[in-house]
Amino acid sequence: MTDPVLTDPGQRSAREVFQQLRKHMQPGLALAARISGGGAVESSANGARITLSDGQSLLDFGSYAVTLLGHRHAAVVAAVRDQLDRMTVSSRVLANPATAAAAAALVEYLGGALPRTYFGLNGSDVVEAAVKLARLASNRNRVLAVVGGFHGKTMGALALTHNARYKAGLMPLLPAVTHIAPDDPDAVAREIATGDVAAVVFEPIQGENGVWPLSGDILAKWAGDARRNGVFVIADEIQTGLSRAGEPALAIAAGLPVNAVLVGKALGGGVMPVSALVCDDELYAPLLADPMIHTATFAGNPLACAAASAALDAIDRLTERGREIAATMAFGLAELQRQYGDLVVDVRGQGLLWGLQLASAKLTNEILTTLVKTGLIVSPCMSRPEVLRLLPPLVATDAELAAGLELVDAALNQAATSAAFIASA
Repeated sequence: MTDPVLTDPGQRSAREVFQQLRKHMQPGLALAARISGGGAVESSANGARITLSDGQSLLDFGSYAVTLLGHRHAAVVAAVRDQLDRMTVSSRVLANPATAAAAAALVEYLGGALPRTYFGLNGSDVVEAAVKLARLASNRNRVLAVVGGFHGKTMGALALTHNARYKAGLMPLLPAVTHIAPDDPDAVAREIATGDVAAVVFEPIQGENGVWPLSGDILAKWAGDARRNGVFVIADEIQTGLSRAGEPALAIAAGLPVNAVLVGKALGGGVMPVSALVCDDELYAPLLADPMIHTATFAGNPLACAAASAALDAIDRLTERGREIAATMAFGLAELQRQYGDLVVDVRGQGLLWGLQLASAKLTNEILTTLVKTGLIVSPCMSRPEVLRLLPPLVATDAELAAGLELVDAALNQAATSAAFIASA
Protein backbone atom coordinates (compact mmCIF):
# COMPACT_ATOMS: atom_id res chain seq x y z
CA MET A 1 0.00 0.00 0.00
CA THR A 2 1.27 3.45 -0.87
CA ASP A 3 2.33 5.92 1.78
CA PRO A 4 0.58 9.20 1.00
CA VAL A 5 2.31 12.25 2.44
CA LEU A 6 0.22 14.91 4.13
CA THR A 7 -0.25 17.98 1.94
CA ASP A 8 1.18 20.17 4.72
CA PRO A 9 4.91 19.29 4.64
CA GLY A 10 5.19 20.16 8.33
CA GLN A 11 2.88 17.29 9.29
CA ARG A 12 3.77 13.64 9.75
CA SER A 13 3.43 11.03 7.04
CA ALA A 14 0.41 8.77 7.02
CA ARG A 15 2.70 5.81 7.68
CA GLU A 16 3.90 7.38 10.93
CA VAL A 17 0.30 8.07 11.99
CA PHE A 18 -0.68 4.42 11.57
CA GLN A 19 2.46 3.22 13.32
CA GLN A 20 1.63 5.35 16.34
CA LEU A 21 -2.01 4.25 16.34
CA ARG A 22 -1.00 0.58 16.25
CA LYS A 23 1.57 1.01 18.99
CA HIS A 24 -0.29 3.27 21.38
CA MET A 25 -4.01 2.84 20.62
CA GLN A 26 -6.30 0.15 19.20
CA PRO A 27 -4.58 -1.77 16.37
CA GLY A 28 -7.93 -3.02 15.08
CA LEU A 29 -9.25 0.49 14.60
CA ALA A 30 -5.96 1.54 12.99
CA LEU A 31 -6.24 -1.29 10.46
CA ALA A 32 -9.86 -0.46 9.66
CA ALA A 33 -9.01 3.21 9.16
CA ARG A 34 -6.03 2.36 6.96
CA ILE A 35 -8.17 0.16 4.73
CA SER A 36 -10.98 2.74 4.58
CA GLY A 37 -8.65 5.57 3.62
CA GLY A 38 -6.51 3.55 1.25
CA GLY A 39 -3.49 4.35 3.40
CA ALA A 40 -4.33 8.04 3.71
CA VAL A 41 -5.39 9.92 6.85
CA GLU A 42 -7.56 12.95 7.53
CA SER A 43 -5.70 16.16 6.76
CA SER A 44 -8.27 18.96 6.90
CA ALA A 45 -12.00 19.55 6.73
CA ASN A 46 -14.38 22.33 5.82
CA GLY A 47 -18.14 22.41 5.36
CA ALA A 48 -19.42 19.09 4.08
CA ARG A 49 -16.00 17.84 2.98
CA ILE A 50 -12.95 16.13 4.47
CA THR A 51 -9.60 16.25 2.66
CA LEU A 52 -7.22 13.32 3.03
CA SER A 53 -3.44 13.32 3.07
CA ASP A 54 -3.32 12.11 -0.53
CA GLY A 55 -5.44 15.09 -1.65
CA GLN A 56 -8.69 13.15 -2.04
CA SER A 57 -11.85 15.06 -1.04
CA LEU A 58 -14.72 13.13 0.56
CA LEU A 59 -18.27 14.22 1.27
CA ASP A 60 -19.09 13.73 4.95
CA PHE A 61 -22.62 12.43 5.48
CA GLY A 62 -21.50 10.53 8.57
CA SER A 63 -19.33 11.49 11.55
CA TYR A 64 -21.98 9.90 13.78
CA ALA A 65 -24.24 12.98 13.68
CA VAL A 66 -21.66 15.39 15.15
CA THR A 67 -21.24 17.59 12.06
CA LEU A 68 -24.79 18.92 11.68
CA LEU A 69 -23.18 22.27 10.81
CA GLY A 70 -20.44 20.61 8.82
CA HIS A 71 -16.78 21.07 9.66
CA ARG A 72 -15.36 24.35 10.96
CA HIS A 73 -18.56 26.38 10.64
CA ALA A 74 -17.35 29.99 10.48
CA ALA A 75 -19.58 31.36 13.25
CA VAL A 76 -18.70 28.55 15.66
CA VAL A 77 -14.98 28.80 14.95
CA ALA A 78 -15.13 32.58 15.43
CA ALA A 79 -16.88 32.19 18.79
CA VAL A 80 -14.32 29.68 20.00
CA ARG A 81 -11.42 31.86 18.81
CA ASP A 82 -12.88 34.84 20.60
CA GLN A 83 -13.25 32.82 23.81
CA LEU A 84 -9.74 31.41 23.34
CA ASP A 85 -8.38 34.95 23.33
CA ARG A 86 -10.11 35.75 26.61
CA MET A 87 -10.41 32.67 28.83
CA THR A 88 -10.04 28.98 28.02
CA VAL A 89 -10.86 27.17 31.26
CA SER A 90 -12.88 28.22 34.26
CA SER A 91 -11.60 28.41 37.81
CA ARG A 92 -14.84 26.69 38.84
CA VAL A 93 -14.81 28.86 41.94
CA LEU A 94 -16.07 31.95 40.10
CA ALA A 95 -18.94 32.34 37.66
CA ASN A 96 -18.21 32.19 33.93
CA PRO A 97 -20.29 34.20 31.42
CA ALA A 98 -19.85 31.71 28.56
CA THR A 99 -21.32 28.87 30.59
CA ALA A 100 -24.28 30.93 31.80
CA ALA A 101 -25.00 32.21 28.29
CA ALA A 102 -24.95 28.70 26.80
CA ALA A 103 -27.34 27.41 29.46
CA ALA A 104 -29.78 30.26 28.78
CA ALA A 105 -29.50 29.81 25.00
CA LEU A 106 -30.16 26.08 25.22
CA VAL A 107 -33.19 26.48 27.48
CA GLU A 108 -34.60 29.07 25.07
CA TYR A 109 -33.86 26.95 22.00
CA LEU A 110 -35.84 24.06 23.49
CA GLY A 111 -38.81 26.27 24.22
CA GLY A 112 -38.28 27.24 27.86
CA ALA A 113 -40.36 24.54 29.57
CA LEU A 114 -37.22 22.84 30.94
CA PRO A 115 -35.33 25.59 32.80
CA ARG A 116 -32.25 23.78 34.18
CA THR A 117 -29.08 22.49 32.52
CA TYR A 118 -26.06 20.39 33.34
CA PHE A 119 -23.23 20.31 30.80
CA GLY A 120 -21.08 17.29 29.97
CA LEU A 121 -18.50 16.48 27.34
CA ASN A 122 -20.25 13.59 25.60
CA GLY A 123 -23.52 11.71 25.54
CA SER A 124 -22.60 9.21 28.23
CA ASP A 125 -21.84 12.07 30.62
CA VAL A 126 -25.38 13.40 30.59
CA VAL A 127 -26.99 9.95 30.57
CA GLU A 128 -25.04 9.22 33.76
CA ALA A 129 -26.10 12.57 35.26
CA ALA A 130 -29.76 12.06 34.38
CA VAL A 131 -29.94 8.58 35.88
CA LYS A 132 -28.09 9.68 39.01
CA LEU A 133 -30.43 12.64 39.55
CA ALA A 134 -33.52 10.49 38.90
CA ARG A 135 -32.50 7.96 41.53
CA LEU A 136 -31.64 10.67 44.05
CA ALA A 137 -34.75 12.76 43.43
CA SER A 138 -37.16 9.81 43.53
CA ASN A 139 -35.43 7.77 46.22
CA ARG A 140 -35.97 4.78 43.94
CA ASN A 141 -33.46 2.62 42.08
CA ARG A 142 -34.95 1.05 38.97
CA VAL A 143 -34.60 2.61 35.52
CA LEU A 144 -36.57 1.48 32.48
CA ALA A 145 -34.83 1.53 29.09
CA VAL A 146 -35.97 0.24 25.69
CA VAL A 147 -34.93 -2.85 23.79
CA GLY A 148 -32.73 -1.69 20.90
CA GLY A 149 -31.71 1.55 22.59
CA PHE A 150 -28.20 2.96 22.78
CA HIS A 151 -27.18 5.37 25.55
CA GLY A 152 -23.39 5.09 25.73
CA LYS A 153 -20.65 2.74 26.91
CA THR A 154 -19.59 4.04 30.32
CA MET A 155 -20.58 1.66 33.10
CA GLY A 156 -23.80 3.40 34.09
CA ALA A 157 -24.93 4.34 30.59
CA LEU A 158 -23.99 0.88 29.32
CA ALA A 159 -26.56 -0.67 31.62
CA LEU A 160 -29.24 1.23 29.67
CA THR A 161 -27.72 0.33 26.27
CA HIS A 162 -29.39 -2.84 25.04
CA ASN A 163 -26.74 -4.39 22.77
CA ALA A 164 -25.11 -7.30 24.64
CA ARG A 165 -21.92 -6.98 22.55
CA TYR A 166 -20.65 -4.11 24.70
CA LYS A 167 -21.49 -5.77 28.02
CA ALA A 168 -19.55 -8.99 27.62
CA GLY A 169 -17.21 -9.55 30.55
CA LEU A 170 -18.46 -6.46 32.40
CA MET A 171 -21.44 -7.79 34.34
CA PRO A 172 -22.84 -6.80 36.71
CA LEU A 173 -23.40 -3.25 35.52
CA LEU A 174 -25.58 -0.63 37.18
CA PRO A 175 -28.21 -2.76 38.94
CA ALA A 176 -31.96 -2.45 38.53
CA VAL A 177 -32.18 -1.57 34.82
CA THR A 178 -35.12 -3.20 33.04
CA HIS A 179 -35.44 -3.22 29.25
CA ILE A 180 -38.98 -2.96 27.90
CA ALA A 181 -40.28 -3.94 24.47
CA PRO A 182 -40.74 -0.98 22.11
CA ASP A 183 -44.12 -2.29 20.91
CA ASP A 184 -45.66 -2.79 24.36
CA PRO A 185 -47.81 0.22 25.36
CA ASP A 186 -48.46 -1.19 28.84
CA ALA A 187 -44.83 -1.95 29.69
CA VAL A 188 -44.19 1.14 31.82
CA ALA A 189 -47.43 0.79 33.80
CA ARG A 190 -46.73 -2.89 34.41
CA GLU A 191 -43.17 -2.22 35.61
CA ILE A 192 -44.30 0.64 37.84
CA ALA A 193 -46.80 -1.72 39.46
CA THR A 194 -43.95 -3.98 40.52
CA GLY A 195 -42.33 -1.05 42.29
CA ASP A 196 -39.13 0.99 42.72
CA VAL A 197 -39.08 2.68 39.28
CA ALA A 198 -37.20 6.00 39.21
CA ALA A 199 -37.25 6.82 35.49
CA VAL A 200 -37.99 5.71 31.96
CA VAL A 201 -35.36 6.61 29.33
CA PHE A 202 -35.94 6.38 25.58
CA GLU A 203 -34.74 7.63 22.20
CA PRO A 204 -37.65 8.87 20.04
CA ILE A 205 -35.71 7.46 17.08
CA GLN A 206 -33.16 4.77 17.90
CA GLY A 207 -30.15 5.83 15.87
CA GLU A 208 -27.72 2.97 16.45
CA ASN A 209 -30.61 0.54 16.07
CA GLY A 210 -30.98 1.35 12.40
CA VAL A 211 -32.78 4.72 12.58
CA TRP A 212 -35.77 2.98 14.13
CA PRO A 213 -38.61 5.31 15.22
CA LEU A 214 -40.58 4.44 18.33
CA SER A 215 -44.36 4.72 18.12
CA GLY A 216 -45.59 8.16 19.12
CA ASP A 217 -48.72 6.67 20.65
CA ILE A 218 -46.70 4.23 22.74
CA LEU A 219 -44.31 6.94 23.90
CA ALA A 220 -47.29 9.07 24.93
CA LYS A 221 -48.74 6.15 26.88
CA TRP A 222 -45.42 5.44 28.59
CA ALA A 223 -44.84 9.09 29.47
CA GLY A 224 -48.36 9.56 30.78
CA ASP A 225 -48.20 6.43 32.92
CA ALA A 226 -44.82 7.48 34.27
CA ARG A 227 -45.77 11.03 35.19
CA ARG A 228 -49.01 9.96 36.87
CA ASN A 229 -46.95 7.74 39.15
CA GLY A 230 -44.12 10.15 39.94
CA VAL A 231 -41.65 8.46 37.57
CA PHE A 232 -39.26 10.70 35.65
CA VAL A 233 -39.47 10.75 31.83
CA ILE A 234 -36.11 11.28 30.08
CA ALA A 235 -35.80 11.66 26.31
CA ASP A 236 -32.35 10.82 25.00
CA GLU A 237 -32.05 13.09 21.95
CA ILE A 238 -28.27 13.14 21.87
CA GLN A 239 -28.45 12.07 18.21
CA THR A 240 -31.94 13.18 17.15
CA GLY A 241 -32.16 16.58 18.85
CA LEU A 242 -31.11 20.09 17.84
CA SER A 243 -33.01 19.76 14.54
CA ARG A 244 -31.04 16.75 13.29
CA ALA A 245 -34.43 15.01 12.94
CA GLY A 246 -36.26 18.20 12.04
CA GLU A 247 -37.22 19.53 15.48
CA PRO A 248 -35.28 21.10 18.36
CA ALA A 249 -36.46 18.09 20.39
CA LEU A 250 -38.77 15.41 19.02
CA ALA A 251 -40.22 14.62 22.45
CA ILE A 252 -41.16 18.24 23.10
CA ALA A 253 -42.56 18.68 19.59
CA ALA A 254 -44.74 15.61 20.16
CA GLY A 255 -46.09 17.11 23.37
CA LEU A 256 -44.69 14.38 25.61
CA PRO A 257 -44.60 15.37 29.31
CA VAL A 258 -40.85 14.91 29.67
CA ASN A 259 -38.82 15.88 32.72
CA ALA A 260 -35.61 16.02 30.69
CA VAL A 261 -34.12 16.08 27.22
CA LEU A 262 -30.51 15.00 26.66
CA VAL A 263 -28.61 16.63 23.78
CA GLY A 264 -25.06 16.38 22.47
CA LYS A 265 -23.18 15.50 19.27
CA ALA A 266 -24.22 18.57 17.22
CA LEU A 267 -24.30 20.88 20.26
CA GLY A 268 -20.64 21.82 19.85
CA GLY A 269 -21.15 22.80 16.23
CA GLY A 270 -18.70 20.16 15.04
CA VAL A 271 -15.91 22.14 16.72
CA MET A 272 -15.96 21.33 20.45
CA PRO A 273 -17.14 18.30 22.47
CA VAL A 274 -20.13 19.23 24.65
CA SER A 275 -23.43 17.71 25.77
CA ALA A 276 -26.22 18.78 28.07
CA LEU A 277 -28.99 17.55 30.30
CA VAL A 278 -31.89 20.03 30.09
CA CYS A 279 -34.56 19.36 32.70
CA ASP A 280 -37.20 20.65 35.09
CA ASP A 281 -36.72 21.67 38.71
CA GLU A 282 -38.10 18.36 39.94
CA LEU A 283 -35.36 16.24 38.36
CA TYR A 284 -32.73 18.89 39.10
CA ALA A 285 -33.73 18.99 42.79
CA PRO A 286 -30.63 17.14 44.10
CA LEU A 287 -28.37 19.76 42.45
CA LEU A 288 -30.52 22.57 43.81
CA ALA A 289 -30.11 21.11 47.30
CA ASP A 290 -26.40 20.32 46.95
CA PRO A 291 -24.60 21.76 43.89
CA MET A 292 -21.60 19.51 44.54
CA ILE A 293 -23.56 16.25 44.33
CA HIS A 294 -22.53 15.83 40.68
CA THR A 295 -19.66 17.79 39.13
CA ALA A 296 -16.87 17.33 36.59
CA THR A 297 -13.72 19.36 36.08
CA PHE A 298 -14.37 20.32 32.46
CA ALA A 299 -18.19 20.32 32.52
CA GLY A 300 -19.43 23.61 31.09
CA ASN A 301 -15.95 24.81 30.16
CA PRO A 302 -15.89 28.23 28.42
CA LEU A 303 -14.62 27.03 25.04
CA ALA A 304 -17.26 24.33 24.70
CA CYS A 305 -20.00 26.65 25.88
CA ALA A 306 -18.97 29.39 23.46
CA ALA A 307 -19.22 26.82 20.68
CA ALA A 308 -22.65 25.66 21.92
CA SER A 309 -24.13 29.17 21.94
CA ALA A 310 -22.86 29.88 18.44
CA ALA A 311 -24.01 26.46 17.19
CA LEU A 312 -27.56 26.93 18.46
CA ASP A 313 -27.80 30.29 16.72
CA ALA A 314 -26.41 28.86 13.47
CA ILE A 315 -28.75 25.86 13.56
CA ASP A 316 -31.73 28.14 14.15
CA ARG A 317 -30.78 30.30 11.17
CA LEU A 318 -30.65 27.20 8.94
CA THR A 319 -34.08 25.83 9.85
CA GLU A 320 -35.56 26.34 6.39
CA ARG A 321 -32.48 24.85 4.72
CA GLY A 322 -32.95 21.80 6.89
CA ARG A 323 -36.47 21.33 5.51
CA GLU A 324 -35.16 21.57 1.96
CA ILE A 325 -32.43 19.00 2.59
CA ALA A 326 -34.90 16.67 4.30
CA ALA A 327 -37.20 16.77 1.27
CA THR A 328 -34.30 16.12 -1.11
CA MET A 329 -33.08 13.14 0.93
CA ALA A 330 -36.56 11.66 1.32
CA PHE A 331 -37.21 11.81 -2.42
CA GLY A 332 -33.74 10.64 -3.46
CA LEU A 333 -33.64 7.65 -1.10
CA ALA A 334 -37.19 6.61 -2.03
CA GLU A 335 -36.11 6.60 -5.66
CA LEU A 336 -33.13 4.40 -4.83
CA GLN A 337 -35.39 1.96 -3.00
CA ARG A 338 -37.70 1.87 -6.00
CA GLN A 339 -34.80 1.29 -8.39
CA TYR A 340 -32.91 -1.26 -6.27
CA GLY A 341 -35.74 -3.08 -4.52
CA ASP A 342 -33.74 -6.32 -4.32
CA LEU A 343 -30.98 -4.57 -2.39
CA VAL A 344 -32.74 -1.82 -0.44
CA VAL A 345 -35.16 -3.38 2.04
CA ASP A 346 -36.30 -0.16 3.69
CA VAL A 347 -35.65 3.56 3.98
CA ARG A 348 -36.35 5.19 7.34
CA GLY A 349 -35.79 8.61 8.75
CA GLN A 350 -36.67 12.28 8.79
CA GLY A 351 -34.91 15.61 8.75
CA LEU A 352 -31.20 14.97 8.32
CA LEU A 353 -31.20 11.50 9.87
CA TRP A 354 -31.74 8.62 7.42
CA GLY A 355 -31.30 4.87 7.54
CA LEU A 356 -30.80 2.73 4.45
CA GLN A 357 -31.55 -0.89 5.31
CA LEU A 358 -29.94 -3.28 2.85
CA ALA A 359 -30.52 -6.96 2.15
CA SER A 360 -27.71 -8.20 4.40
CA ALA A 361 -24.93 -7.04 6.69
CA LYS A 362 -22.40 -8.32 4.15
CA LEU A 363 -23.92 -6.19 1.40
CA THR A 364 -24.01 -3.17 3.73
CA ASN A 365 -20.31 -3.55 4.49
CA GLU A 366 -19.58 -3.81 0.77
CA ILE A 367 -21.55 -0.64 0.04
CA LEU A 368 -19.89 1.19 2.95
CA THR A 369 -16.42 0.28 1.65
CA THR A 370 -17.31 1.31 -1.89
CA LEU A 371 -18.69 4.65 -0.75
CA VAL A 372 -15.55 5.62 1.17
CA LYS A 373 -13.36 4.67 -1.80
CA THR A 374 -15.51 6.69 -4.21
CA GLY A 375 -15.87 9.76 -2.01
CA LEU A 376 -18.71 9.53 0.52
CA ILE A 377 -18.50 8.93 4.28
CA VAL A 378 -21.58 7.50 5.99
CA SER A 379 -22.04 5.93 9.43
CA PRO A 380 -22.76 2.25 10.04
CA CYS A 381 -25.17 1.14 12.77
CA MET A 382 -23.57 -0.90 15.53
CA SER A 383 -26.80 -2.61 16.58
CA ARG A 384 -28.16 -3.09 13.06
CA PRO A 385 -25.20 -3.90 10.80
CA GLU A 386 -27.49 -4.18 7.78
CA VAL A 387 -28.28 -0.43 8.00
CA LEU A 388 -26.25 2.56 6.85
CA ARG A 389 -26.93 6.00 8.30
CA LEU A 390 -26.82 9.03 6.04
CA LEU A 391 -26.39 12.23 8.06
CA PRO A 392 -25.98 15.18 5.69
CA PRO A 393 -25.03 18.54 7.24
CA LEU A 394 -27.19 21.65 7.13
CA VAL A 395 -24.47 23.38 5.10
CA ALA A 396 -24.51 20.84 2.25
CA THR A 397 -25.18 22.49 -1.11
CA ASP A 398 -27.67 21.15 -3.63
CA ALA A 399 -24.74 19.96 -5.73
CA GLU A 400 -23.24 18.10 -2.75
CA LEU A 401 -26.57 16.44 -1.92
CA ALA A 402 -26.92 15.35 -5.54
CA ALA A 403 -23.35 14.06 -5.57
CA GLY A 404 -23.90 12.09 -2.37
CA LEU A 405 -27.06 10.42 -3.68
CA GLU A 406 -25.33 9.68 -6.99
CA LEU A 407 -22.48 7.94 -5.15
CA VAL A 408 -24.99 5.78 -3.26
CA ASP A 409 -26.72 5.02 -6.57
CA ALA A 410 -23.41 4.01 -8.17
CA ALA A 411 -22.45 1.80 -5.22
CA LEU A 412 -25.82 0.03 -5.32
CA ASN A 413 -25.56 -0.38 -9.08
CA GLN A 414 -22.08 -1.87 -8.73
CA ALA A 415 -23.35 -4.32 -6.13
CA ALA A 416 -26.41 -5.21 -8.20
CA THR A 417 -24.28 -6.06 -11.22
CA SER A 418 -21.52 -7.87 -9.37
CA ALA A 419 -20.94 -11.54 -10.03
CA ALA A 420 -21.40 -12.39 -6.36
CA PHE A 421 -24.82 -10.72 -6.19
CA ILE A 422 -26.04 -12.25 -9.43
CA ALA A 423 -24.93 -15.69 -8.25
CA SER A 424 -26.78 -15.34 -4.94
CA ALA A 425 -29.97 -13.93 -6.49
